[in-house]
Amino acid sequence: MIRLVILASGGGSNMQAIVDAHKFGVLKGLAEVVLVISNNTNAFVLERAKKENIKSVCIERKSFKDDESFNKEVLAELQAANADLVCLAGYMRMIDKEILNVYNGRILNIHPALLPKFGGKGMYGHFVHEAVVKAGEKKSGATVHFANEEYDSGKIILQKEVEVSKSDTPEEVARKVLEVEHKIYPQAIKKVIEENLRG
Repeated sequence: MIRLVILASGGGSNMQAIVDAHKFGVLKGLAEVVLVISNNTNAFVLERAKKENIKSVCIERKSFKDDESFNKEVLAELQAANADLVCLAGYMRMIDKEILNVYNGRILNIHPALLPKFGGKGMYGHFVHEAVVKAGEKKSGATVHFANEEYDSGKIILQKEVEVSKSDTPEEVARKVLEVEHKIYPQAIKKVIEENLRG
């Protein structure tokens, strides 16, 4: 069984989709979530983890004297959990170079747009959907990609489109995209396991 660790800063709906996919979806018998790490004590993802009986830890940057010691603690938790894959699910921090090196090709991220469009620093959450609507795009969607040292620029694993109509608000686009995110993140994890970890 492939061991997944999820890093999240917010509600954790993608974490829930991955857990559900392990229980009765595409990841059944293939992967399980063994740990949830958040950098936000108020993140609902911690409640979700508790409800699912999954170990969770909160590692806040403000509790450490510098980025280096903070990142060392995150890495220590990943290694203690024997993580095979690390899944970023709305994690609002850049992943440190050392963590990227240790888990090279094993850190996934989900982005609420069709990369390379609407990616990069500052492009997250509602900012993405507002930009999509403002640009008059006819399509948006979600992208699962490998994380690297640049925001949203790693190799794309899976993408799925949604239609955007002229009357759609950013909130309506967000709702459509989130539905797609919940479907493709577990599928992308399965793909990576089959292609990269079971070579």
